[in-house]
Amino acid sequence: MSGVRVLVGTKKGAFVFESDAKRAAWDVKGPFFAGWEIYHVKGSPVNPDRIYASQSSGWSGQVMQRSDDGGKTWSVVGNKFAYDGVPGTHQWYDGTPHPWEFKRVWHLEPSLTEAETVFAGVEDAALFKSMDGGTSWVELSGLRGEGNGTDTLAPKWQPGAGGMCLHTIIIDPTNADRMYIAISAAGAFRTDDGGKNWKPINKGLVSDFMPDPTGEVGHCVHHVAIHPSRPETLFMQKHWHIMRSDNAGDEWKKVSGNLPTDFGFVIDVHAHEPETIFVAPIKSDAEHFPLDGKLRVYRSKTGGNEWEEMSKGLPDRNCYVNVLRDAMAVDKLDECGVYFGTTGGQVYASADGGESWNAIVHDLPAVLSVEVQTL
Repeated sequence: MSGVRVLVGTKKGAFVFESDAKRAAWDVKGPFFAGWEIYHVKGSPVNPDRIYASQSSGWSGQVMQRSDDGGKTWSVVGNKFAYDGVPGTHQWYDGTPHPWEFKRVWHLEPSLTEAETVFAGVEDAALFKSMDGGTSWVELSGLRGEGNGTDTLAPKWQPGAGGMCLHTIIIDPTNADRMYIAISAAGAFRTDDGGKNWKPINKGLVSDFMPDPTGEVGHCVHHVAIHPSRPETLFMQKHWHIMRSDNAGDEWKKVSGNLPTDFGFVIDVHAHEPETIFVAPIKSDAEHFPLDGKLRVYRSKTGGNEWEEMSKGLPDRNCYVNVLRDAMAVDKLDECGVYFGTTGGQVYASADGGESWNAIVHDLPAVLSVEVQTL
């Protein structure tokens, strides 16, 4: 491994940063698609030259972009998202006037094994799949119903503050038929048959804002992460609380431990240590900024409950930014690097597993997503 490529989506364009294995100096390229909201940029784990970007605008709708040269150049690929084989873009999924409207792609997840396969999580909440590099898309409609029993659950989904978005897609690296997804505000779900059938996996979650705080669906899950070596262990940043499951989501327990606040949006796992996790807490669901104006990442090396503050190099006063749900990532170098972006336009990097931080850049547009390719 010779270095890293950091892919950043912002409110006003996409950026690509590259560095060698020392991660001390960075080459910054961009903005690509200047002026457009880039909700997510993610590279293929199969082909390091392949990168996808979700480009959207309230005026022009959704555009899918793809690069086949590591982000140097881009081209528009298929923007037609099909419901039961009927193409459509920025319209009702099946052409009828009901509450399911296609608004934007929140998250892109390329296949771990197939170079041309990529999944898309969209708003309103649905999951799509492309098998031709993003040229055409078909909904995995079992998630929203289609006769397998979950149709009794989908009407209970409600939008979170950011919309009813499917924002997390995790593919089990040991079983391609198993995937996890998360929806705000519906909860977490799992398929064991490639997306035909889904089950809610929210047992143990408690949400006081719901009529039934322990209900089967309706929870506002902000992000979910796993380590590839232990795909049945899931870590969740919920609306409030850090949660952990050791049985593929069938049951969850709270592991917020000694965190000063357990509200936040992002959670991630160390590349080589499956019990080391990172969060970026903020004050509350009403005040989306760091506690006491001090930007902090917290690390647990015990899989939760015991947390330590990682603050070296981060602002310790007058900092009132947020870290959004897709805005943290890790690389796979021997000394694991950790990266996150803020709504204030900073992108921070740690080349030593969170011990110390440096800003790659200041003053970008608000950062919506951060992903990493280890080269």
